[in-house]
Amino acid sequence: MKKAIIIGASSGIGRELAKIYAENNYILGLAARRVELLCRLRDELNTETYVKYIDISKPEEAMNQLSGLIAEMKDIDLIIITSGTGHINQELDWRKEKDTIDVNVIGVTSMMDVSLKYFIEKNSGQLAVISSIAALRGGSDSPAYNASKAYISNYLEGIRCKVKKENLNITITDIRPGPVDTDMAKGDGLFWVQPAEKAARQIYAKINKKKAVAYVTKRWRVMVFIMKNILNQLLYKM
Repeated sequence: MKKAIIIGASSGIGRELAKIYAENNYILGLAARRVELLCRLRDELNTETYVKYIDISKPEEAMNQLSGLIAEMKDIDLIIITSGTGHINQELDWRKEKDTIDVNVIGVTSMMDVSLKYFIEKNSGQLAVISSIAALRGGSDSPAYNASKAYISNYLEGIRCKVKKENLNITITDIRPGPVDTDMAKGDGLFWVQPAEKAARQIYAKINKKKAVAYVTKRWRVMVFIMKNILNQLLYKM
């Protein structure tokens, strides 16, 4: 049986992905801060499941905990990082900006670092990270959030170049969803908000196809060109 670790599995996309991978006979490692929710999820799944407390806002501890989970499970095929945070922050409250950067940039990078070093050592595996459609442009309502997602996508591109240059048998997948109906979906006027279960099924399919970059749901691919090429005058009015 294949083995996957999902970081951020206590709710939202991560929780739905855990259900899907269990349906498809994966042995799972579930990681998040809220261990009680992970334990409830484990009880729902019909597969061998490991649970690990990981708080990526404390990167040094989190790196040790992820390394411990990998050692406990052995021979991991896939690591998915779904953890993240964000705030509507028009006032540029530093505490909110810092929280977003600490989690989405430093925390997620710490998890990518451990995952990549593990896959490089064994010369196989797939790392999939949930970025966002927000990575494509800056956003006045949540500038740190959009910027943090752009960082993730750029980092993944750099790692993808590294593994190809070194001819490593590793797949790097950047998933960029539009708004998903989770606690992360904040703000007024959101459109094309997708159910977490629907988004997770499309994410599962994209990961299986070993896509480099994937937009979820499919309709967001139509918007990518517009968002990449939107006139600055219109952007500043948004």
